[in-house]
Amino acid sequence: LHMGKTMREDLTVVARYIKDLYPPEFSVFSTYARFYHNYFASQAKESAESHLEDRDIYLLLSWVHKIYPKDMRKDLVLAEELEKVKLGSLLPSDLIKQLEKKYLDSEEATIKNSLNNCLDKEIQRWKEDKEPEKINGHFQSELLGIFVIQSIYSGQKRAKDISAAVGEELSYRLSKELPAFLKSYKDAFEDFKEKSKKHGYYKAILIANINNCWNFRDYTEANMAERDENKASILSILSDIENSGFDVLLQPLFVKLKPLYKKFTENKWDSSNEIMSEIIKTTSKHISDLRTLKDPFYRAVVEKIHTRLVKDYIVRLLKRKFSLKTPAQQQNLAQNISKNAADLEAFCTSNGSQATWLNSALPKLAEIIRLQDLGAIKIEVATLATTYPDIRKRHLEAFLYIKANLSRGELKSILGYLADSTASTPPGAPLFSSINVS
Repeated sequence: LHMGKTMREDLTVVARYIKDLYPPEFSVFSTYARFYHNYFASQAKESAESHLEDRDIYLLLSWVHKIYPKDMRKDLVLAEELEKVKLGSLLPSDLIKQLEKKYLDSEEATIKNSLNNCLDKEIQRWKEDKEPEKINGHFQSELLGIFVIQSIYSGQKRAKDISAAVGEELSYRLSKELPAFLKSYKDAFEDFKEKSKKHGYYKAILIANINNCWNFRDYTEANMAERDENKASILSILSDIENSGFDVLLQPLFVKLKPLYKKFTENKWDSSNEIMSEIIKTTSKHISDLRTLKDPFYRAVVEKIHTRLVKDYIVRLLKRKFSLKTPAQQQNLAQNISKNAADLEAFCTSNGSQATWLNSALPKLAEIIRLQDLGAIKIEVATLATTYPDIRKRHLEAFLYIKANLSRGELKSILGYLADSTASTPPGAPLFSSINVS
């Protein structure tokens, strides 16, 4: 710092007052600048070749890449004169490379160690009988959700402050470290999930870990190139953690709903409105416990619930448990399905579901039951297949079992129409593809 300050102040005096006292051919400023530079460079080289602590290496590289070539030339007069002299770097390039490697190796090891320590501390916290921290009403771990990203970001910023090239190299190294860390995190999470089901704050800890994924996602999307294979690996691991947590959070709800859905066929849809009210009430109570999820995850889990509610309803319609022979009976069932569909849509939408692609499935099925004209039924089937291209002949055949007044020829005609219209259509909205028909 003393040498830098002295050099800058002295050369400023030379540039402003002394050089003009000599003839131009004397190159007074150039002579002064080279002598100062050579001395400064010799001292820097001597320091670089001695044993340096990590902070000293960082400082020396800062001088070489930033302070000396940039900050030393802030004075406009000095910058103009130094540009003519072209003094070069404070250190030889091979020595700079050695220092950069030492710095990068040390910084990478430090950050890696910091990340592992964070995970170890977090695992210990899971074992304590304590509720996770809440940040803005959402369960979250400050260690994993915030500190880990800050450690990586701060390391990258420090490296970038030395030079863009050093920053890029450290970012590249850390982009390989992050998937390894997240893999360890995922393994620890799975271990907790399986072994700690009786923990007093089991659900809260699951939610906190799902929420932790958001900061990692946000960082990865903002800082890693699409073509980076590490990005795909990171996002895949995060999806595994999130979906694994969702499955556990939703399993108790789906267990409670299963016997309620069975009532539809047991009662031949006669009390379907009451059953749907019970389903909505049960689901509503469960959803209220999920409000501590971050908004993107809350929406995702509500959409999973929405999908499951619609899918389970369709499953009951495909069970071949009863058939209706008269148009009046079919009309009545269609009305019940339409009412149930409207109630289901209103409930899911009011709770934040944006899965609007689900909303037409049950009304379209109700319309197929209501219609009696063969041509009109075919048109509605074609519309259904266009909206849900993963529906297959086996699904429709099981569903049309309800319409007992269709002749064999009419049934074959409708099924053949569906087969033709979906033969080359790839699955789109994944609604029917996961429904098995017995």
